[in-house]
Amino acid sequence: MSIRRLFSKPQPLPPALVLSEPPVTVSLRVNARARRFTLRLAGAGKGAVLTMPPGVPLRQVEAFLHEHRGWLARALAQQPEDRRAVPDALLPVDGVPVPLVAGTHRGAPRLVEGRLVLPRGPKPGPAVAAWLKERARARLVPAVHHFAEALGREPTAVSLRDTRSRWGSCTSAGRISLSWRLAMAPVEVQDYVAAHEAAHLREMNHSPRYWAHVARLMPDYAPRRAWLRREGRDLHAWQFDA
Repeated sequence: MSIRRLFSKPQPLPPALVLSEPPVTVSLRVNARARRFTLRLAGAGKGAVLTMPPGVPLRQVEAFLHEHRGWLARALAQQPEDRRAVPDALLPVDGVPVPLVAGTHRGAPRLVEGRLVLPRGPKPGPAVAAWLKERARARLVPAVHHFAEALGREPTAVSLRDTRSRWGSCTSAGRISLSWRLAMAPVEVQDYVAAHEAAHLREMNHSPRYWAHVARLMPDYAPRRAWLRREGRDLHAWQFDA
């Protein structure tokens, strides 16, 4: 082996790998803060995502995916089908199925007598997503402040995003981010996530001390957490791009 090759820079990873077993496209993402491989599904019909530390060679990536192909196949088989926010669909709102019906008005959807009336237009999805986001903001932001105050803390900011890997996050600077898809979950589950992130204002970890803060805020948090783990995939199956 030549000296030039011995000290040459590692080849950059491709943006994705296409597997034949199971048949799926895995997007590759390098994260400077990652300490290990993290493999997850990207969403219904959108393949998978593998996150890794910098400097990992391609052969190690391929070996990891080969070793975990069984898990990936099972996860894909259990993934719910895409759901669209179109007329006649049943959209969960606060955990309750709400019929979507076509309307003739413009602007935002309207909740009328237990039905969500969609605005006129060929693509109601983005309007429904915006409606859910505002509904989530109206409930989750006050809930976070309420739970934070109970712990003697105050977040520096609370924002709403469409995150895939987690329902919420809290930075060391006190910035809390929550998924607006929680507007589709039962109210008690929304409150749990708000309490979960507020507790991180006291403990930036998941230690026993952290869970003691969560239990102080919400003694019955366990079934709410279990619901999210069990049903959360269905919330991510909803597509709002059309």
